[in-house]
Amino acid sequence: MISLLSPLPAMTQTLKKESYGALPSGETVELYTLHNKNGMEVQFISYGGIITAIKVPDKNGRTDNVVLGFSDLEGYSKKDAEANICFGALIGRYANRIARGTFVLEGKTYHTPINLPPNTLHGGNTGFNKKLWHVQPLSGLKQATGAELTLTSADGEEGFPGKLQVKVRYILDDDNQLHIHYHATTDKPTVINLTNHSYFNLAGEGSGSVANHRLKINASLFTPTDANGIPTGQISPVAQTPFDFRAMHAIGDFLRSNDQQMLQARGYDHNWIIDGYDGKTLREAAILSDPQSGRSLTVLTTQPAMQVYTGNSLNGAYAGPSGRAYRQTDGVALETQHYPDSPNHPSFPTTTLLPGQEYEQTTVFRFQTAAP
Repeated sequence: MISLLSPLPAMTQTLKKESYGALPSGETVELYTLHNKNGMEVQFISYGGIITAIKVPDKNGRTDNVVLGFSDLEGYSKKDAEANICFGALIGRYANRIARGTFVLEGKTYHTPINLPPNTLHGGNTGFNKKLWHVQPLSGLKQATGAELTLTSADGEEGFPGKLQVKVRYILDDDNQLHIHYHATTDKPTVINLTNHSYFNLAGEGSGSVANHRLKINASLFTPTDANGIPTGQISPVAQTPFDFRAMHAIGDFLRSNDQQMLQARGYDHNWIIDGYDGKTLREAAILSDPQSGRSLTVLTTQPAMQVYTGNSLNGAYAGPSGRAYRQTDGVALETQHYPDSPNHPSFPTTTLLPGQEYEQTTVFRFQTAAP
């Protein structure tokens, strides 16, 4: 049964809610659809805050879903959870990796689950991507529609200290921009790193490789990693490496490079340091474009870095709504966040959150379509 939370005429801003199924626990999951005046849609579910679809017109007026995912709840709650793919999900309490599942905070050592041996990945065994979020519509938005997702993470959950209160807002405006705003507070010193893990394919879900997509990253530096994806602590220039995307070029240009960083990650799975970080300014991090469809995506963020992941673990074991199996490079994740393993690198921008402080970060995905 479908209920309209904000009933408005067609081609205006709406937020629609409908049933998406039930978890093994019996808890119900809802699907929400944000719709702007241009006909663009963003769909997400209350389980994991997962963005299941972003529907954008191409240069010929054809609308396609431009993110990877599954066609039903079982795909996300079982298949995705087993493989740790994290299609479209909200990631926390700590996005990316923590070395050996161990960090020291204010003199005390904490241990988090080793779910990607020998490290912790994306918050542990039951990260925020596997939680049922509470969703409420936002009112009073101008030329936009949106919803607020809230979650309480208990003190000690997955080994992290502090009771964490989290709010995430998804807002779709009439300029075809999806705003994701993150907010959190804690009652004890803790660490936090939140992101969204959507895999983009601007040619459309199930259309094949994004190797021909063109990418620009406004980053002069990146953080090299060891064989387990943990930053070595070194900050390296991108110049004269496969990581130099300061001028736009195809993602596939250096995918088969024999650079040691590329070999050990089997593609791109690295952290770029976005130029101009000051802790508060929303600035352009990247532009992704698909010449064939004419679609482009500009990523703006207040975060210090962005992990680019070319779906290196996608091996054809799972198929999306199109019915086509996903393989490596069938999508690219642009995960705005803090650096991986920051709690173990004092020289990195801090991810410590103290009582009385507020964690605030914003990322904007701006979609545009070239003229035919």
